[in-house]
Order: sequence, then structure tokens, then C-alpha cells
Amino acid sequence: MGDIKFYKINNDNIQELQGKSIALEKSLQSLIEGNLDTFLGIRFLASEYSTGKKHGGRIDTLGIDENHSPVIIEYKRSMNENVMNQGLYYLDWLLDHKAEFQLLVLNKFGQDFANKIDWSSPRLLCIAGSFTKYDEHAVQQINRNIELYQYKHYDEGFIMLDLVNATMAQTVLTEMSANNSSTDKPKAWKTIADYMAQADTELINRYEALRAFLFALSDDVQESILKYYIAFKRIKNFACVELRTQNNILLVYVKVDPTTIELEPGFTRDVRNIGHYGTGDLEIQIKNDTDFEKAKELIVKSFEVS
Repeated sequence: MGDIKFYKINNDNIQELQGKSIALEKSLQSLIEGNLDTFLGIRFLASEYSTGKKHGGRIDTLGIDENHSPVIIEYKRSMNENVMNQGLYYLDWLLDHKAEFQLLVLNKFGQDFANKIDWSSPRLLCIAGSFTKYDEHAVQQINRNIELYQYKHYDEGFIMLDLVNATMAQTVLTEMSANNSSTDKPKAWKTIADYMAQADTELINRYEALRAFLFALSDDVQESILKYYIAFKRIKNFACVELRTQNNILLVYVKVDPTTIELEPGFTRDVRNIGHYGTGDLEIQIKNDTDFEKAKELIVKSFEVS
């Protein structure tokens, strides 16, 4: 459970700011929905979305994240409300109504964006003033992408949103490629599973060293295995990794402004105007241990703003 404290400095005096974990009201839901990208890196799609007469429910907030994964957000308004079971119920509905979700994205953001929807990692986010130890334990027992966020209000006009627990569905890379539906559009690009299967020992070892470094940055780092890349995030992405077997390198995309550093040909590249998978305006090419050591500082910069 998160236990973050905020203090106000007034000359030499320190005053703790008292946060309030009050019952979540509609006004706070509206505030979160109006600033989803700022809070969570999610694009807003719909509020109180009806799942139809037969299913008989309403999804609190529906969105799509920076990895183009569908997102359901449910708000826990009372201590005895089983918001996770409710959210899982809606998640199952969503997976059975992919075409309806795609049409919603199409109408909101256009065809190009709708074509990028990634169904490999749909997410359920639960937001509440507080969670019980039973909530946190239950999350760890479910093989779905579930995140618990605690919020607090402060009289000084501050709001805190703290990721207190998360679990990522276990994805087997080799199965991802094999399980592509025949209804999928023709395969034009290799998936991350393809690259993993073809990578030699040197490249795999380099990736595992990078992965260990990313997880060591904080105990709240999450790994999301997507179709074409692997995203590492806290609340938002801070590193997106691709493997390139043809030249035996790792490509890492980070959220660092390319204009703030001196670009080094063959190592760093400004990709603000270059199409690529994942998020981040700076591309880092890791070909050897020296590149890896140099990359660490840039990765930490991205991590600190995630």
C-alpha cells in the first residue's frame, strides 16, 4: 500500500499536508476523464459507456493508452464495493465486442489510429480513496492486467494519484506469434515474438541485462509485452524496446527531448518526425556494452518523468 506524505515548507517550518481519502464523487471522475492523458497517458473515449440491455452494465471510463491497448477504468465509491469483479466483468464483455470498440476508436480518432489497436494487453484500472489488503492480494491472483490507484485530495488544491499495486498478465512471446488470428490483416512486419525467436545468445543476453537494469530502477516498474515491442512503465511508459536481429542491436525509445542532448550518430537519433513503434522522441541504439553504459543516463532521465 502506498504511504506517500506531502509537506509544505514555510521558511524554516515544515507542515504536513493532510490528504483526504473521501468517497469518490462524480466531479472527481469528470476531472480524471478530462485529464486522462496527463494523469495516466490514456486517450479518453467514453464515460458511463453502456454495455447493452443483455449485459446490463455501464463502464465508468473507456479509453485507449499510449500503446494502443484498450483500457477500462472503474472507480470504487465505497469500501464494500467489489470494483475488481465488476471491472473484470466489463473486461470480458470488451473482449467479446472488439468490433464495437474499434468503431468507437474509428469515430473518435480515425482509421489510422483504429488500425493500431493492440488486443494483446487490455487493461483494467481501479481508482479509489483506499484499498484493503484483500484487494491488493486479489490483484496478484488474477492473470489480467490490473492496476490499483489511490487518490487523495489536499486543501491547497493538490491531488495525488498513486499506483499502489499492479499485476501484468503473463504473456508467452512464442505463443503470441502462433496465436495470430486468421482474420488479422496480412503480416507485413515481424513481431517481437519473431525477433525473440530468431535472436542469438548475445542479443538475448544484452536484452536481459537491459531488462534487469530497468526493473532495478524501482519496484513499481511494469513490463508490458506487446505485438511489436516491449514497454516498460510506471504509470506511463519510460522505455520501449525492440530487438533487431539483422544487425544485432536493441532499439530503445525514451521520453527525452532530443534537442536537450548532443546527438551521436549510430547511437542516438531524433525520431520526432520518423515513424516508429512505441513511445518516445529519442531512439537509442545499443550494440555493445559501451552503448549500454552510455544509455543508462538517458533511460534514467526518461524514468524520472514517467
